[in-house]
Amino acid sequence: MSIYADDVVNFTSVLKIAYNFLTGREYLQKKKSNERKTLISVASGFPDLVFAADSIPVFPIRMEKFKLNLYLLALNSASGLFGWNLTTKLLGIVRQIDFLKIVDNVLNDVINSINERYNKLYDLAISKNVSSDFCFGIKSIYGMEVSDANNCDCSLNFTIRCKKYNQYLKSLKGIIPNQIWVEIPSNDKEDKDKSLEIMVDNIQKAIVEIENITGNIITDNSLNKQFRIGNQVKRYYKSIIDEISTSDFYPCNPATFAEILALLTISFQDYNSNAQRFLENISHLVKEMRERIEKGVGMDVSNMPRILLSPIFNGWEPATQEIIYKLGGRVIYSDWDLLGLLEEIPVSKDSNPVEEYARFLLNSKNNGLLCLNNCEALINSFQNYIKKTRVNGLIINQLVECHKDPNCYDLVKNKIRTNLRIPTINIKFKKLGENIEQIKAKLNPFMGLF
Repeated sequence: MSIYADDVVNFTSVLKIAYNFLTGREYLQKKKSNERKTLISVASGFPDLVFAADSIPVFPIRMEKFKLNLYLLALNSASGLFGWNLTTKLLGIVRQIDFLKIVDNVLNDVINSINERYNKLYDLAISKNVSSDFCFGIKSIYGMEVSDANNCDCSLNFTIRCKKYNQYLKSLKGIIPNQIWVEIPSNDKEDKDKSLEIMVDNIQKAIVEIENITGNIITDNSLNKQFRIGNQVKRYYKSIIDEISTSDFYPCNPATFAEILALLTISFQDYNSNAQRFLENISHLVKEMRERIEKGVGMDVSNMPRILLSPIFNGWEPATQEIIYKLGGRVIYSDWDLLGLLEEIPVSKDSNPVEEYARFLLNSKNNGLLCLNNCEALINSFQNYIKKTRVNGLIINQLVECHKDPNCYDLVKNKIRTNLRIPTINIKFKKLGENIEQIKAKLNPFMGLF
């Protein structure tokens, strides 16, 4: 049995999150046809307005049909009789007598299945003559929309990425006629009140459009309810990144831990289309991790340097995490934290939820997500985050065909290496599985620095 199977076979929460992601197509089709729910395409971790409208946010790749690992299929079939917790224990016992070898590399299969689909969607975009100016992230999302656009009733877009990304979204008008845009203005230090006023107005306009499409009213109560759920999700997510990933003992193999972080990064886009279920799963995940650590189930990682690999939300080579593990390191993925999306939205009896959401978006733009368009701010964000998390090294994942100034990534790398005195490199990414040997060649001397 592989190290992955030993780690994951009794990790109920991880299996549930993986299963819910991979079976999204069936779940979403039932929500739309049986319950008459409105499906709204989202990306970048902004599903709150959709949930508040009693509708379903969808990161489009989840409408694709995935190949399910046999172990997950067996789990789901048995869970109807025994329940997930008991089922994983029973199959864990079966695994120990080497009877059910299908558990081998469960989580690895999940990540590989998702990545294979990303590549196919990238190829679909190429076949539709998408501009070569677009990076992997834009091309793959374009492929998602082309493949499954007819399943979503509209698209909710935040102007938080590069200009090419915004141009691409607008070009989809023919595929997705219903597009709701939320413009995030510059948070001018000299006139913050004006920026907040514009942001509030833009959110309110989006709310009206969502209400017209869904037929549901978004109230202060429904917003606050979703913010409370989201805040709890973010709290647990941060516990995994800030507490467990910084510890000297992991509840599983470091390569498996990196795959769990990768799964969370992808699932956070839309909370697997069910906020309450995602909250229950991630809270259970933290509980399971802590219990395993207390019982000494896992691995001593005190001598393994922690390597931050970022940004990955537009695409990255997952083989990197296993290469680094074999070279004696452990990879950390924490884009949503670094980019400001794990900050909580204040909820109180007297608060104005639209204003609080506006402040959250403005802060995310200027301190995190949109600082990708500002080199100085990007450097500051990376430096502040590395100081806070005390990682031992940084790998900057630079997308080929990304329209960010390539010199900016070199500035980030050099500034952090000089100011924080930690090893830093950048690796280039164009498509999954395309340049693994080149990545290995760069990582060997890099890991030798530790």
